[in-house]
Amino acid sequence: MADAATLKRRKSYRRGHRGEWLAAAALMAKGYRILARRYRTKLGEIDLIARRGDLVLIVEVKARPTLIEAMQAIVSESEHRIERAADLWLARQPDYGRLSVRFDMMAVLPWRWPVHVENIFQGRG
Repeated sequence: MADAATLKRRKSYRRGHRGEWLAAAALMAKGYRILARRYRTKLGEIDLIARRGDLVLIVEVKARPTLIEAMQAIVSESEHRIERAADLWLARQPDYGRLSVRFDMMAVLPWRWPVHVENIFQGRG
């Protein structure tokens, strides 16, 4: 029998997976192609990478009870982690020079379609 902490971790992992799936579906409905899910590097992880034309979205997915809580969940440490991982991903793209990058958030809220928040933070430029 698993202990309480293990069960909580499993539930959180499943909720995150479900949230990322819903966020990806919402982005695809807006015409974006999902290029990567849970893109992992030694510098950090990106929940979703999506593209429409030359615009690449680096998306952080947050499943929270309210939009405010989801937005507050992105702290400066996670911004830096996401930026470093995005830099690595971008460096590996053959058309890197013509891509525009934007850092967005998808808030997965109870009983609602995911909320797309554009430009949740600015990259280092």
